[in-house]
Amino acid sequence: MSGVAVLGYGGIAASAHLPAYEQHGIGVVGVCGRPERTADVLERFPFVGRVYDDVGDLLSDPEVRVVDIATGPEGRVALVRRCLEAGKHVLAQKPVTLDAGELPVLEELVRDASRRGLRVAVNHNARWAPPWRSASLLLREGRVGEVVGVTHVHDKALPPLTGTHFDRVEHMLLTDYLLHWVDITRMWLLDGSAEGQGEVVNVIALDSRLPGQPADSLNPWSATIVMQARSGATATIRIPGSGVATTPGCAFWVHGTTGTLRGSVLLDSDRLSLDDGTAEEQLPLTGAWFVDGFAGAMGELLTAIAEDREPENSLTSAIASLRLMFAARDSAAQGGTPVTPLPTPLPTTPLPTEDAG
Repeated sequence: MSGVAVLGYGGIAASAHLPAYEQHGIGVVGVCGRPERTADVLERFPFVGRVYDDVGDLLSDPEVRVVDIATGPEGRVALVRRCLEAGKHVLAQKPVTLDAGELPVLEELVRDASRRGLRVAVNHNARWAPPWRSASLLLREGRVGEVVGVTHVHDKALPPLTGTHFDRVEHMLLTDYLLHWVDITRMWLLDGSAEGQGEVVNVIALDSRLPGQPADSLNPWSATIVMQARSGATATIRIPGSGVATTPGCAFWVHGTTGTLRGSVLLDSDRLSLDDGTAEEQLPLTGAWFVDGFAGAMGELLTAIAEDREPENSLTSAIASLRLMFAARDSAAQGGTPVTPLPTPLPTTPLPTEDAG
């Protein structure tokens, strides 16, 4: 029994968190959510132990070691604090907050968790999407030399947005949807650079409404983020709009001084190749972002707890990605004015290396 309890039972918990934990043998003590939603939890997921009446009931259960906070962003920071005060490790959904004013609170929670001997991770599950994960491991091995550029192109339709709560989030593509892309790009710039040189020092972003976009949609459907690292390396993340494609996917390139990684994620487009200038090798991949990435995020936290170390997807790491997200939002709000992110401490412990195959 892994001692995991899921707090919040919305669409993502039902479609990704619990299926991932069931498939990968991660024991779930119980689930807490709105009664009208949790009525069928035990029938749909027989491996779940119980349904909690409320948050207090969950936090007082001695069998719960780790709380997977799968609620919406409002109030999420307060829930992290409550879990720590109850002596529980935490995996929090991303983004941990949409309020830049809560960053100092998050930094204090990092210190509080350390004082209590607890671990807080963030569900940046895309880091374990097979093409992205393999790319990260190859970069750590130095297989393309030093990174000089990262490019992402969102070549697929946007998910349904109009009329949803996501559409009411200001600059939603920049402050929620693209956070996965911002986070993995930040990691690749760090993984593929000399210490300190991969830190992003400049962010430019634009978002805009497009021809054909429904009149009642609130958010722009196009967004572009450009980041510059201290080394001079640059990264671009682009959603040209809700794409029309017979073979949709999200293509990416990582160019380095000695090689190039090319790949794609999502919608059965998963692929990754390594080109060293003499030959291009197609690399084997297994699994998929949905739902294996969710098991990867929780599995990294559970492994870190067992090994008494900080998880790779730690709250400290997530704060660094949030700083870039807020910089992109501020740049777009100013019509694309360059924004320097707030300084972020660099990791002080090496990340684990796995077999990239």
